[in-house]
Amino acid sequence: MRPTRRDGHPDRRAGTPEEEAVPVTGPDPGGAHDAAGNDTEGGRPRRTDRSPWNWLLVIPVVVPLLTPLYNYAKPTFIGIPLFYWLQMLFIVLGVGATTLVYQVAKRRR
Repeated sequence: MRPTRRDGHPDRRAGTPEEEAVPVTGPDPGGAHDAAGNDTEGGRPRRTDRSPWNWLLVIPVVVPLLTPLYNYAKPTFIGIPLFYWLQMLFIVLGVGATTLVYQVAKRRR
């Protein structure tokens, strides 16, 4: 008889002594390959979402770090100094880059 959990369902982690005696092996240390010869990780095909479009996501991270671009109080836009409205523009830049990369990646699937 299999052990049961508190809720009455069988404990799937506990097996019969015969099942427990079988050694568990991991993925092939030499590198597993599918029928087409592609590398696989743990029996699954390797991810192919490494697109050059993903490099666009670096722009919204790097541009705000370039403080000489916006280390000024003037000009103002509707009474708001350059520093503040440029920060809001960086948010729009980040959303735009993320949306573009997402749409391109979705189309490639």
